[in-house]
Amino acid sequence: MVFLQVISPLRRGFRSLGLVFCFLFLSSSALAFSIPERLEYDLRWMGLKAGTACLEIKKEDGDRVRIVSTAKSADWVSVFYPVEDRVESLLETGSTMLVLNYHLRTREGRHRKDKEVIFRTEAGKAEYIDHLKDEKKEFDIPAEIYDPLSAFYRVRTMDLKVGDSVYVTVFDSKKIWNVEVPVLKKERIKTPVGTFDTIVIKPLMKSEGIFSKRGEIYIWLTDDEKRVPVKLKTKVAVGSIKAVLVGGKW
Repeated sequence: MVFLQVISPLRRGFRSLGLVFCFLFLSSSALAFSIPERLEYDLRWMGLKAGTACLEIKKEDGDRVRIVSTAKSADWVSVFYPVEDRVESLLETGSTMLVLNYHLRTREGRHRKDKEVIFRTEAGKAEYIDHLKDEKKEFDIPAEIYDPLSAFYRVRTMDLKVGDSVYVTVFDSKKIWNVEVPVLKKERIKTPVGTFDTIVIKPLMKSEGIFSKRGEIYIWLTDDEKRVPVKLKTKVAVGSIKAVLVGGKW
């Protein structure tokens, strides 16, 4: 259905989007974004509001940080194709930052997913679990690895120069991907929450996660130290769908 083609790439983009942390000594100045941070988006297709999305990062107990991405279809879309997705990434902060857990739960029409990855980075292992199919499998992983959601935050911390590319290693779909993210240009854009100078990036899609292999995705990040994603656009079978920042705290 058209809405499946429309909402799925965008939802995957917020798994974010989609970009989190590098394995560095941590200080407050090491992050390119605030904690807590909450970003709220309208999803629009063909001029119509097709849904909403939220991208949030918050402190947990001790040194842990949780990233949560949600997407929900608008009422008129839910009549024939309800979408309600939630993706979470849990990280440990300290002398290094380690991805601990990634959990994806989606409902898209009659299709549901409930997948989890438990990262044991220090042991070089990741355990993949499909809760609906009762499937478990262990994989070898490198020392620096991200899930599809935390990868988005990692990109936000990188030095983004027009004409260059940055790279991030992602575990997704039971595979390890070395994802290239070209930095295309700078552009000034207007949004409901203000006008921003931005840097435009275009992740080269490979997996089914934040850097989806279905369609092209363009992301506008503020051209400052926070790199706030203020707009996302992806082409679909009919037109394109946009996510535009409409509120939150950053």
